[in-house]
Amino acid sequence: MNRLFRVKSLDQLVGDTKRPELQLRRTLGPLQLTFLGIGAIVGAGIFSTVGAAAAGGDGHAGAGPALAVSFLIVAVACGFAALCYAEFAAMVPVSGSAYTYAYATLGELIAWIIGWDLILEYAIGNVAVAISWSAYFQQLLGGLGLPLPAWLGTDFRSALQAAHQVAQAHALPAALAALDPGVLRDAHALADAPRWLGVPIIFNLPAFAIVAGITWILVLGIRESAGFNTTFVILKLATIAFFLVLGAKYVKPANWTPFAPNGLAGISSAAAIIFFAYIGFDAVSTAAEEARNPQRDMPIGIIASLIACTVIYVAVAVVLTGLAKWNTLDTPEPLASVFAALGMNWTAGIISAGALMANTSVLIVFQLGQPRIFFSMARDGLLPPWAARVHPRYRTPHVTTILTGVFVAAFAAVTNINEMVELTNIGTLFAFILVAVGIVVLRRTDPARARPFRTPWVPWVPLGAVLSCGYLMAELPRVTWERFVIWLVIGLGFYFGYGVNRSRLNEGSRR
Repeated sequence: MNRLFRVKSLDQLVGDTKRPELQLRRTLGPLQLTFLGIGAIVGAGIFSTVGAAAAGGDGHAGAGPALAVSFLIVAVACGFAALCYAEFAAMVPVSGSAYTYAYATLGELIAWIIGWDLILEYAIGNVAVAISWSAYFQQLLGGLGLPLPAWLGTDFRSALQAAHQVAQAHALPAALAALDPGVLRDAHALADAPRWLGVPIIFNLPAFAIVAGITWILVLGIRESAGFNTTFVILKLATIAFFLVLGAKYVKPANWTPFAPNGLAGISSAAAIIFFAYIGFDAVSTAAEEARNPQRDMPIGIIASLIACTVIYVAVAVVLTGLAKWNTLDTPEPLASVFAALGMNWTAGIISAGALMANTSVLIVFQLGQPRIFFSMARDGLLPPWAARVHPRYRTPHVTTILTGVFVAAFAAVTNINEMVELTNIGTLFAFILVAVGIVVLRRTDPARARPFRTPWVPWVPLGAVLSCGYLMAELPRVTWERFVIWLVIGLGFYFGYGVNRSRLNEGSRR
């Protein structure tokens, strides 16, 4: 038990970052870190899942026009967590994010669990983002008269479900006419797909291709990746400003009534879903070893990006629910579809292009974050040594970057976005809870430690993070919890089969 819960001192954690063969390049300033946060946050959540949160479906109630309230609830929960992340990121400028913070406060076993759990946030989250990117890309191609074959733009399960829906709707012509065009398109994928040994070949080619391209950019270097991200952040913020300014002219106040059609249950359920839209501010902490002045700049990047995105989200929620009736917004591309319904297809095309830029920047930051967590775990001996290799020229963790790219691209080609979003949410909420607990523990075990940024009102702010994130976790479906538990059990199998015996801390104790 002592081995399982042995902590790694902050001095050891920081000392490991100074080993020349494992050193990353420090090039990022506060503006670049803030843009990394905005790049990670504003993406598939606001451009895709916001519609489902407003309208409801798949067993959950929608918030309706009260969607703005749901965004504020999640902002409070994330605000508590962001203050905790800011203290750790300034005090421990190491790439591992919540994994590293848990190792310093809660012990090796908990650190492994959180490191394994973070795969759900970064890698699985990027699967969902890549699928969303593909949906907008295909809509853009369709608007240009260059539609992609349906079997190259969806996954097998979605095609099967769509075919089932169409088959049921054939009995009622009105029901068939009411089906979403996306459902009809997915159903055609099953019918039109080429077959190999009788099995239809269906996969999401655009989702696979964009992840492959992003992975190549990330291998080249952090400066190139950050510059690429900054360009896309500016373009997507311009797109959102375009949506808000033009959309405000077509808002119908009658669409805001009733304000909360499903009451508190709808607001809470929507908050659990749109939490996905806030994931990303914590990804800034994975770049701590590449920040020029992490003690000052990490808190700025984390907190500034969260505040900026909250303002953007509330404004989008108000305009979106004013443009169309709340129960019509459950589409894969709600910000574009509301303009298409008004006959403004040119506007829908601009929004789709902006969504591509938004999701591209999210892919960059999440694909940047996951390899660095693997890198930190390997440096601690919990993963094989090759996972900690740094490219001799580019100074990037190229091995784990490529492996993450292969994993994300493969799953994005064959899976469904809704399942990925829910798994990402529960994994991230769990990480936030452990970071908040870690703040309280470290204040007791190492009170004299220099803290360039201090979380205010401890233990109340960490307690607020634990309670609010726990509340959002409770709102997620039971099947998501079951998958989460299975995922953690698999992770424990890896830890006890490999990591526990090869940990650098345990090697030190044997010597």
